[in-house]
Amino acid sequence: MINEDKAAIIEALNMYAFALDARQWDLFDRVFTEDVEAVFGPAGAAWVGRAEFKASFAAFHDSLDSHVHTMMGQLVDVDGDTAHAFSYGNWLLVREAAEGGPTWTGTGYYDDELVRTDEGWRIRRRVCRLLSWTGNPSVPEPQREHQPDMNAIGLHQFAAKGDITFLKAITKK
Repeated sequence: MINEDKAAIIEALNMYAFALDARQWDLFDRVFTEDVEAVFGPAGAAWVGRAEFKASFAAFHDSLDSHVHTMMGQLVDVDGDTAHAFSYGNWLLVREAAEGGPTWTGTGYYDDELVRTDEGWRIRRRVCRLLSWTGNPSVPEPQREHQPDMNAIGLHQFAAKGDITFLKAITKK
């Protein structure tokens, strides 16, 4: 059963990237709980509730000419009807009209808390942090309305501060 749960969770994590890049916002319903809390350090923002999260991400991503999100290195810890997952992500954002160059690439991680629902595993809380970036910072935020945090911090620094929920979950066992 644990392997089936892990596979279902990894599929939900990957569905997030597919939903973004295909701009199929209703697929967020297969990834997040209705009351999701999403904290995105690179965007300098947090959302509570799937509807607000979807609307904000649709507005932002629809303003880009193109984007590619890659999920990798997924780690999953299942504990009954709750789980924690950690995965790395790469984000290529393209805005052709951006002064200073059309691309920005970020690398970071997702630290997720999931719950088993009647519809399957869903992310209840997601924290996304930036580890490094390159390119034109005006591509992701041309007006700086979110005042993004572009500070690159090593994963070991987040771990030392106790800021990785997945790490807490696997070390308490």
